[in-house]
Amino acid sequence: FQPDKRNGQVIFSYKMKPGAEQRIYDKISDITISMRATDYLNMPALICSECPVCLSQEERKRYEDMKMDLVLQLPDGEVTAANAAALTGKLCQMANGAIYSDEGGTISLHNRKLDALEDLIEAACGKPMLVAYWFKHDLARITERLEKLHIPFSRLASADSIHRWNAGELPVALIHPASAGHGLNLQAGGSCLVWFGLTWSLELYQQTNARLWRQGQNAPTVVVQHIVAKGTIDERILKALSSKDSTQAALIDAVKADLQI
Repeated sequence: FQPDKRNGQVIFSYKMKPGAEQRIYDKISDITISMRATDYLNMPALICSECPVCLSQEERKRYEDMKMDLVLQLPDGEVTAANAAALTGKLCQMANGAIYSDEGGTISLHNRKLDALEDLIEAACGKPMLVAYWFKHDLARITERLEKLHIPFSRLASADSIHRWNAGELPVALIHPASAGHGLNLQAGGSCLVWFGLTWSLELYQQTNARLWRQGQNAPTVVVQHIVAKGTIDERILKALSSKDSTQAALIDAVKADLQI
């Protein structure tokens, strides 16, 4: 590896030297094997798609103002981002439709994703749907919309709620990716997952998808849909997840076990 981003003597990140990727594969090839579940288990088909939403001209201007100035003046309060990392979080919130003010309150900006989620639930025709959210105000706004529509739902945060989901008693279940880790079995409750808010973490993304797309899923197909605000950071997150997945897949293929079963 060699230094990448730096400020004088302070190095912030490293990048691989030319040819380093193949050298890494060669170094670990005799001590590492990888076995894909899709290669050895009877897995359902996986379909991933995007459900695009478009911001209005005014909503787009607010988004661009925040992106360029790191400050946004709103009637209900002021929003500032101290640095690039904080700005990323603010832009993710704005894409989802709400944002935390500097005072800690929640300011609603638009309902584009909520409307899209409502359409997806209606199009599912009663088929159970798992909805992944990221921010607390996402959960609050989704909850408010589902209550308004009189749709039974629950946040999967207890053994009882998970049991109800797997028993087919919940048309909609809400889950945070950080709580959808290894070993959580949700495949009995449904085969449709909607990402209302995305995560930068490939591990959390893959593990959340794997709650439904796993061995024991009775449906022939698992559908994963992403509600994406066009022209926003949502598109960059999806691209980053795809890029990380490609790199990981290349590494796995390099050390893949060639077994005859």
